[in-house]
Amino acid sequence: MEISQKVYSNLRKVPKGKVTTYKELAKSINSKAYRYMGYLMKHNKDSINIPCYKVINSDGSIGNYSGNGGIKTKIKLLKKDGIKIKNKKIDLKKYLHKF
Repeated sequence: MEISQKVYSNLRKVPKGKVTTYKELAKSINSKAYRYMGYLMKHNKDSINIPCYKVINSDGSIGNYSGNGGIKTKIKLLKKDGIKIKNKKIDLKKYLHKF
């Protein structure tokens, strides 16, 4: 299985109401290529089945979103999942999914 498939497969395992970080996603495949995780999210062609909106920065900030509507859509999707956003950040102690 190629790296992108492993990453996308792991991302599908993040439950509703939880997020992960680029760092945690990279660690899930025994990598330190955190920026590459961002590249993969940006180039995700199947945002319906691969929920890249659930990937945020390690400091809890939302980060970017290349899907339709950009960051506003990412925030809307996160809120729809029941994730509370305060000052454009997410409480990782409450919402972080580790692999």
